[in-house]
Amino acid sequence: MEIKRDHYLNKLIGHKKNGLVKIVTGIRRCGKSYLLFKLFRDHLISSGVKEDHIISVALDDYGNKPLLDPDELYRHVKNSITDGGDYYILLDEIQLVKDFESVVNGFLHIPGADVYVTGSNSKFLSSDVVTEFRGRGDEIRVYPLNFSEFYSAYGCDFDSAWLMFCNYGGMPLCLSMQTQEDKGKYLTNLFETTYLADIINRNNLRGNAEINELTDILASSIGSLTNPLKLSAAFGSTKRVKLSAGTISVYLGYLQDAFLIEKALRFDIKGKKYINTPAKYYFVDMGLRNARLSFRQQEYTHIMENVIYNELRARGYSVDVGVVETVGKENGVSLRKSLEVDFVVNSGDRRYYIQSAYNIPSEEKLKREQASLLSINDAFRKLIIVDRPILSGYNEQGIIMLSLKDFLLDPEKALNL
Repeated sequence: MEIKRDHYLNKLIGHKKNGLVKIVTGIRRCGKSYLLFKLFRDHLISSGVKEDHIISVALDDYGNKPLLDPDELYRHVKNSITDGGDYYILLDEIQLVKDFESVVNGFLHIPGADVYVTGSNSKFLSSDVVTEFRGRGDEIRVYPLNFSEFYSAYGCDFDSAWLMFCNYGGMPLCLSMQTQEDKGKYLTNLFETTYLADIINRNNLRGNAEINELTDILASSIGSLTNPLKLSAAFGSTKRVKLSAGTISVYLGYLQDAFLIEKALRFDIKGKKYINTPAKYYFVDMGLRNARLSFRQQEYTHIMENVIYNELRARGYSVDVGVVETVGKENGVSLRKSLEVDFVVNSGDRRYYIQSAYNIPSEEKLKREQASLLSINDAFRKLIIVDRPILSGYNEQGIIMLSLKDFLLDPEKALNL
């Protein structure tokens, strides 16, 4: 089964020969190697690049163990370049090589060399790319399959595909498994033996109990505002374990560095400033989140919100949680209220305000969903994404009512992307 990932492939194609190291980042097993070694390599060959001018090295392959020595890797690549033509150097899991930064930067001095690397840990966070590669890094972040990629390969009606995606997410290998039992076992094992094991080993943790408990608490409260102090209290009340807010903050950083979760900060829309705490944490894949809870907590309202967040991030937007301060009167008394906007979505000079509503069964529910959006006094587009809206398009208040299906499958219609 070949799953098209044109969004990321086109990014790689558009960044060819730009003089920078293309760094493909993302959670393990999300398809980075497939993107680079299959889809991108096929593109190069179809565009006329000779196969011997594509130098591919999977550094997590035991057969390439000698190349984990930086000198051996450098020598291998140099010896593979036999003429003055263009060469494409594709290196998978480069962080396994000691002093990889120096080695990779060295390849940039080879005339005609274009360098692409992948990595799966904190050394490849966007905030570190410039530092690690001395200003010569160009990050391309890859997420698990989004719904449209999943849907194109799943081969079923929208409703069935949506239910399967909500339950088992978009890890590529999971899609190819035939039974739900196999999918569940794969995701559970992947979390335990790959992601958490990596975090524990990389950060020299003494055990896995605390990081496991924290992950479970986050999984059961997606879409909820929280902070290390609240999480510390949750440990004390439900787990009978003492874990300081400081330690929890560090552990949250480990989970983010492993690309398992992302943090959405609160943004005061009228005050135009960030509020650092509390924040929301979203899982990069719903199947992995559900596996943590043995597929028990399937609250589709929160799952839909998490899926929308991931979709926006995969499309390249920065995403915050919005807060709108309003002042009104109740029984003659002035009251100040904070209204939440699910997502404040930015890219360059474009901005969207988005509410996620699984359903809107009544006029009263619609008023509640619209209240925060109507309190924003600017001209940026305001949307409510609903599973099945009664009205599609602009309503009388100038808010766009958009179906979940259109948002996921027709981004041009949804946001003019």
